[in-house]
Amino acid sequence: MPETRTAPPARTATPPAPEPAPAPPPVREIWFAAWPVVAIFTLSNAAMPLYGVWQRRLGFGSGTLTLIYAAYVVGLLGALLVAGVASDRLGRKPVLIPALLLAVTACLGYATAPSVAALAIARLLTGAATGAAVSAGMAAVTDIAAGRRIGPLLASTAMVLGAGIGPVLAGVLSQTAPAPTVTVFAVEAALLATALAVVARMPLPRRRPGTGTGAARPRSWVRLPAVPRDNRRHLALGLAAFAPGISATAFVLSLGPSLLAGLLGTANRALAGGLALVMFLAAAGVQFAVRHLTVRTVLLTSGAATVAGTLALVAAVHTATLPPLVAAVVLAGAGQGAGQLGGLTLLSREVPATRRAEANAGLNAGGYLLAGVLPVADGYLSDAIGLPAAATVFGLVVAALAAAGALLVTVRGADAG
Repeated sequence: MPETRTAPPARTATPPAPEPAPAPPPVREIWFAAWPVVAIFTLSNAAMPLYGVWQRRLGFGSGTLTLIYAAYVVGLLGALLVAGVASDRLGRKPVLIPALLLAVTACLGYATAPSVAALAIARLLTGAATGAAVSAGMAAVTDIAAGRRIGPLLASTAMVLGAGIGPVLAGVLSQTAPAPTVTVFAVEAALLATALAVVARMPLPRRRPGTGTGAARPRSWVRLPAVPRDNRRHLALGLAAFAPGISATAFVLSLGPSLLAGLLGTANRALAGGLALVMFLAAAGVQFAVRHLTVRTVLLTSGAATVAGTLALVAAVHTATLPPLVAAVVLAGAGQGAGQLGGLTLLSREVPATRRAEANAGLNAGGYLLAGVLPVADGYLSDAIGLPAAATVFGLVVAALAAAGALLVTVRGADAG
């Protein structure tokens, strides 16, 4: 019989072992990534103690001052229309580097401003740089954190620390150094230069246009910041706490210096800057205090602090006493800090990384829009009915919004656990 041969068993190709996921960067890289946010936000409020200097030098009144403030809000909201989308599509660095260069240009404008128009342009550029910082800058921090909870914490505290450092740094330098506006913004430009160096070495990949956008992603580069449909409720919950919180701090910043002048009889710029620093230190401190709590609890803490802070400021206006003003400063800072941390943590946890910067832009656009409109409206209302009555109306409106936000978190906040 012929020999019967059996075919050898077929060899199956062994699939290649998956490449191990890259190790997340060390924690120090997250701290470094937060520095550009601090530097830009230091500039954002550095002009506050110097408006009196410019008013005497350039000869403009309170109405013009309101328009200069509005230029900052226009720049910020304009940047938020494009910075988040550009950052998600191109990467964080291609947005952050131009933002820092805009901020340096703004420093030059502040230091040499020969006219109100030049000052308004400097504020516009500052707003644009700030809009990029709250979208691309804060997203860069959470990207480098790679899911670690310290990412949202440092991104959020970087914002409030910078916002608090700016006024006190400007106040002290303008009181003690010659050529106050030149000195203040020369120092700030140096800080921004170090931030440029940090951005250049950030361990972040550069995205190509169109990558990671998803089939259903809108093509427009300039639009109102949005999030995927499934994340709209997360953005709404964040805004419910953050928008009233930042409106309360804007309320304190607008009324605090005049209240200090009335209570203590001083227009010292360093003291006014110190008031802002205390408020933003409270915002930073509360974030570290509540960082281990659930996001829902953090958002509810923000609502309670904002309600108490605005009511304390109304009491300070009516009683002309210092303790309610101090309480308002601390509570308003705590309200913004907790709301900002809760909203940013919720978005960084739930929103895909390819839409994260745009989500941050949406959170800040909603918050700053309310914080910009209400103080301006309060200023005009003060002219019509007087400061105490207008402050009461404003405070009750912010308190009502904060209470409504807390109710929304209580009823719809299951995702914020």
